[in-house]
Amino acid sequence: MAKKVTRKKTVRRRGAKAGGDVGTLVVVLGDQLDLDATLLRDLDREKDVVLMAEVCAESTDPPSHRQRTILFLSAMRHFAGALEGRGFRVRYVSLEDADNTQTLDGEVQRAVEELRPQALAWTEPGDWRVRERLEAYARASGLATRVVPDAHFLTSTEDFEAWADGRRRLRMEDFYRWQRRRLGILVDESGQPEGGRWNYDSENRRSFGKKGPNAPPVRGFAPDATTRAVQAVVAQTLPQLPGRDEDFAWPVNRTQARRALRAFVEERLAAFGPYQDAMWVGEPLLHHSLLSAALNLKLLRPQECVEAALAAWREGKAPLESVEGFVRQIIGWREFVRGIYWLEGPQYRERNALGASAPVPDAFWTGHSEMRCISTAVGEVLDRGYGHHIQRLMVTGNFALLAGLAPAAVADWYLGMFVDGVDWVTTPNVVGMALHADARPGSTEGVVGSKPYAASGRYISRMSNYCTGCSFDPAQRTGSAACPFTTLYWDFLFRHRKRFAGNPRMSLVMKNLDRIPAQEAAEIRKRAREIAPGVAGKKAAHS
Repeated sequence: MAKKVTRKKTVRRRGAKAGGDVGTLVVVLGDQLDLDATLLRDLDREKDVVLMAEVCAESTDPPSHRQRTILFLSAMRHFAGALEGRGFRVRYVSLEDADNTQTLDGEVQRAVEELRPQALAWTEPGDWRVRERLEAYARASGLATRVVPDAHFLTSTEDFEAWADGRRRLRMEDFYRWQRRRLGILVDESGQPEGGRWNYDSENRRSFGKKGPNAPPVRGFAPDATTRAVQAVVAQTLPQLPGRDEDFAWPVNRTQARRALRAFVEERLAAFGPYQDAMWVGEPLLHHSLLSAALNLKLLRPQECVEAALAAWREGKAPLESVEGFVRQIIGWREFVRGIYWLEGPQYRERNALGASAPVPDAFWTGHSEMRCISTAVGEVLDRGYGHHIQRLMVTGNFALLAGLAPAAVADWYLGMFVDGVDWVTTPNVVGMALHADARPGSTEGVVGSKPYAASGRYISRMSNYCTGCSFDPAQRTGSAACPFTTLYWDFLFRHRKRFAGNPRMSLVMKNLDRIPAQEAAEIRKRAREIAPGVAGKKAAHS
């Protein structure tokens, strides 16, 4: 039984009281936990008030993993305490506060009505929905409003727009090389890459083989009193949230985040590169950094992560291929998808170039599946709110692509079910990279990727031990024993044959369809409809 939580009124600290003595009401969001943020530098600590609000709406639409909600709320409470320690006036609205409206704009309005500030201010929100709601409230309130650019990132939205201007294709590799040269990272004096190569993808695709991984244990952070209090509040207030929180061990403040960065660089970075794509049952963490949540909450800064990795390389503690692979994730992919998110606009998440319409299956919520790869990958998400990038792209994402799941629904699942889920990073990764759904009107080529990341069960077999002991055979594409990934892969190619026929990167694969006898092709389609009723056999809108 959940511990009883006493409901209380809004916390008003350091004189943040009604009466009109407030200069600027500064709204700080749950993913803006940077004590050195530009917005905080100019505050009048006697007159201005920082507003932070925990609201149920951010955990229920879409449904948020229990650990994601706990992480956000605990990190927010720790941050509010740190602000108070620096002398800021803080109005903090807890989830259990009796007067909480449980929506962000509702809490901004309530604070304005009670405190009667002279102005509003906030740092640019990280998603379109929050930005539009805050802007709408500001217009309606008539208050002077100051919006400060988010200085956390290495590339401003204006920088990205300038880079993208005039390009027919926006490719991460081109952006990454531009970043390396612009920022002076892993390049020599002539602007050429250290080691003579821009990336080491070919070296960074090793599997563990039969012996399995030899990854060091990851030391997490036991919940402190603040986190335990949040766990109790969430259990009572939001008991319906998916996932489990017994193993919660995420960093919830800057001190812990910096310790997590140091542990990764010292203990796991060296082997990260070669094995970053490998998967293994019972080993959800492996050599991965586990820093994305801390980065996305702004507990860590991208430049300090890059600098720590570069220092390890210079000191001979990590090879270039591992350091380059990690750096590429930080200055390349992370900044690239954010640029795409803001460049493409708020309707980007609604794109559906392949005409996919199926709902997210129950297995994605329960982890119950005869497919060992799905049960393992989803089970680990339920346990920790985490899965590394290949599990996300080539297991759950690949299944969503092949089975024709609706992109917006899948994006919501990823946003809510992973502790590092924020819209600017989730939407391009899902709609663009995983589901290849983001083609602009009139185009047959995706914005994020030139081809779909579709793969059969053979890929999963090669990169993991998931297929060992599974009841399905990744080498078979028809019959009851055929791996659903393999069946759906070939059905996917048949369904979208016309669309991908002219794609240079798909030409060899598409020619293989001609080698499949008509009878076998019919059996593939039939079996695909059995696996995904009403989806796999459906003719795509753009085929």
